[in-house]
Amino acid sequence: MKDLNQEKVLTPSSKMPDALIILFFVVLVAALLTHVIPAGQFKMTEPDNGEKAMIIAESFSLVETQGVPIFADSGGVGFFNFAFEGMVSGTKWGSAIGVMMFIIITGGAFGIVMKTGAVNNGILALINRTKKLEFLFIPILFVMFSLGGAIFGMGEEAIAFCIVLLPLMRALGYDALTTVLVTYVATQIGFAASWMNPFSVAIAQGIADVPLLSGAPFRMTMWLVFTAVGVVFTMRHANAIKATSSESSIDTLNSLSQGQFTKVDSIILSIFGLAIVWVIWGVVEKGYYLPEIASQFFAMGCVIAAVAVLGKRILLNDAADAFKHGAQELLPAAMIVGMAKGIVILLGGDDPSQPSVLNTLLHYAGLLIGDFPSYISALLMLAFQSVFNFFIASGSGQAALTMPLMAPLADLVGVTRQVAVLAFQLGDGLTNIIIPTSASLIGCLGVAKVDWVVWAKFIAKFMLVLIALAASFVVIAVLMNFS
Repeated sequence: MKDLNQEKVLTPSSKMPDALIILFFVVLVAALLTHVIPAGQFKMTEPDNGEKAMIIAESFSLVETQGVPIFADSGGVGFFNFAFEGMVSGTKWGSAIGVMMFIIITGGAFGIVMKTGAVNNGILALINRTKKLEFLFIPILFVMFSLGGAIFGMGEEAIAFCIVLLPLMRALGYDALTTVLVTYVATQIGFAASWMNPFSVAIAQGIADVPLLSGAPFRMTMWLVFTAVGVVFTMRHANAIKATSSESSIDTLNSLSQGQFTKVDSIILSIFGLAIVWVIWGVVEKGYYLPEIASQFFAMGCVIAAVAVLGKRILLNDAADAFKHGAQELLPAAMIVGMAKGIVILLGGDDPSQPSVLNTLLHYAGLLIGDFPSYISALLMLAFQSVFNFFIASGSGQAALTMPLMAPLADLVGVTRQVAVLAFQLGDGLTNIIIPTSASLIGCLGVAKVDWVVWAKFIAKFMLVLIALAASFVVIAVLMNFS
């Protein structure tokens, strides 16, 4: 019996380190770096006519600072403080506390939706009516989500769609990985190859003094290529899974509610559809972000709960339990978001005017890039932005921090500033597909119950394809003097 227990403990799946374990060792490395790499800071321009302060590239200076201590009191930051400091950092508008609460509230709202059984009944009805068009389902979804990323910077919103689409994908014979591919990966491919993303391209072009939304034809072509490659990869995986999951697909369908699709289901799904339209309208027309979107989904959950109670589908207490259960399911993902933010805090934060190891890395990387031929420098810009995104997994945040240095550097090495923007958007967007510090990725993986290590192994080869494709477009842009 003892030997059998030991064999069970040592199964391959149990050997995979949890995402929290990986994150802990990343934080440990970050803390050690603060004892080796000195902190640095930049001077900033004075804001004028409502414009934001900008980094003065040549103003960098090193600052004598002590490395991060093991433990800090009196509100300071130490190695063992990183989890708490990360979780309480930021504002309702972003990482970490804003994203964490968005994940938890959205999870609770969709917990209510799933409790009503309307999604299950709708899935069965949809499958019965669209069997002949099933082959178009995944490509259409992928293109739609890619457009969402390209047009209005869709990212965190994919978490909610993962919740909704996961049971449908399983009922159709696909797996959780397929769900993440058609939602989150599609949004990030669109995000990276966008011609008008307000949270990356527009901000980067504005900082680099490049006409806003210029270079759209080149980027639209790039978006088509990247999206087509993403669709092909997703379809190959989905078809391979479906070919070996006929029995599990039947079991999944049988496990869904076998009740008839009733008027209550129709009303609930109609409210859900209207809520999605409301969210899209708010993002595009009103600039809604995390606080508003979370509130919209919460309102949706309340209305659907009321309809389900009045329709005698669930009891009032069932709605409360469903909200708590949905939030509980996503609590681990929310915790990882906060802890990942702790890495940036340990390194000194992302404020260029304050002493930070990140500022030092940024400065010396810029000096290194400037010593190579133009096309090599452009590729190094792409590589730098990709690596830097591990620490600042925010399009607007990374643009604000890196573009004031990359733009003048582009002038020095003989490439256009439009190429510098291109390198930024590709490096920033594509790496969001794999880095464990991406709040949206961890949220989607948490919803799909996919461990980050499993995801990294699965997506690694595809990432190499995307990186090679990105490098090709950067070189083409340099050769054609893209401006």
